[in-house]
Amino acid sequence: MRQESIKLLNAKVKKNITSGYFFRTGFEAQTYIHEPSIHPNVIPSKKMEIIFATGNPNKIKEVNQILGDTNIIIKGLKDIGCTEEIPETQPSIQGNAIQKADYVTQKYQVNCFSEDTGLEVDALNGEPGVNTARYAGESKDAGANMAKILEKLGETPNRKARFLTVIALNLEGKQHVFEGVCEGHIAYQKTGIGGFGYDPIFLPQGYEGKSFAELTKEEKNKISHRGIAVRKLMAFLNGV
Repeated sequence: MRQESIKLLNAKVKKNITSGYFFRTGFEAQTYIHEPSIHPNVIPSKKMEIIFATGNPNKIKEVNQILGDTNIIIKGLKDIGCTEEIPETQPSIQGNAIQKADYVTQKYQVNCFSEDTGLEVDALNGEPGVNTARYAGESKDAGANMAKILEKLGETPNRKARFLTVIALNLEGKQHVFEGVCEGHIAYQKTGIGGFGYDPIFLPQGYEGKSFAELTKEEKNKISHRGIAVRKLMAFLNGV
């Protein structure tokens, strides 16, 4: 996945050894892929308003929970009058995150960040991957998506999987990319009533067989792919 991301859109990549990020040319905006230290309690020193390019209220709610008491004011697509379906036609999770952020910035002339998340199951050759939301069809039905994975896996003992979140931030003409990964396994059946999406069948490492749906919000946000990526975003914004 990382090699695929780096090759995305035939961009030329140069490693900057001193700063620890990748600088990628080939886009209208300069793009940086960050791997900063994770600081769970970083609070940006000045108020910042930014658009989260998603129409998924669950994602907005979860990001706000992760942010907690900060000076970041997150507004959604409805706040800028964006009601259309944002295109997601790239062959990778990172590509979709970048595409969504670029669409909103170019059309509405605003600073924004977008997020794309995929579930990768080893025994299914990385599926559902970029098709995570639509694995069982365009209706994006979470129940149907989980049922399809469980049916395809059957009693397969190798149930290793991971969630990958990529955040693309467009800020003042530059683009910054942050990743979060959570390793785990796919359960044999759904457990728990919390969370959303695939949470009832994903068992994160280190939680004694509990699914994401069985964890408290605080427990999940501490280890989740999205939580890791958002904290990297915050660590960066703290230095802006």
